[in-house]
Amino acid sequence: MFAKHEQKVYKVRIGEAAKALGVSPATVRRWETSGKITAERTPGGQRRYDLSALLPDKFSLDSPTRRTVAYARVSSHDQSADLERQKQVLELYCAKQGWTFGVVADLGSGMNYHKKGLKQLLRDMIAGDIGRLVITHKDRLLRFGAELVFAICEAKQVEVVILNQGQDTTFEEDLATDVLEIITVFSARLYGSRSHKNKKLFDDIKQAVSDSQP
Repeated sequence: MFAKHEQKVYKVRIGEAAKALGVSPATVRRWETSGKITAERTPGGQRRYDLSALLPDKFSLDSPTRRTVAYARVSSHDQSADLERQKQVLELYCAKQGWTFGVVADLGSGMNYHKKGLKQLLRDMIAGDIGRLVITHKDRLLRFGAELVFAICEAKQVEVVILNQGQDTTFEEDLATDVLEIITVFSARLYGSRSHKNKKLFDDIKQAVSDSQP
């Protein structure tokens, strides 16, 4: 049931390792040659140093300064029961792993970044305060654009754990809500300059989408 979005965490080039250790790259090479530290090799033959092994107090995922955060989201108030279900699943999973964690929950569209919890989550990631992000499905972050959040996670050395790689059980209902939001925004922009005929067309589309919801 559970799947993990794997990332190589804290594997850095020699210059970054030297900066973190407070020494020169030449010293890092000397320590490696003497066996004091070890390095992995990429397929291209480049060195990669694991900072979580070199400086575990600073770079461990479970360091008190780098938190585990579980994120849950639904699009509408009608899905509040699913939001609670997501939170319970996340809490149970994190507790079973023995992680100290917090839960961030949002109620809002997956089509944009205009959610208080998501904004704070991104700020904390960029600040380096988060070491692990746990979600039930990729779409819980964003309907479109989740890959951008994952890119930020990779850049900030945040491990991402996705509990279910399959389709979200609320996919159709959630998508219908997001489509209605798009239609509402575009129709609002068109009402002032388009005819009553176009307004009726948008109303008919909104009704069709609404009728398709479970």
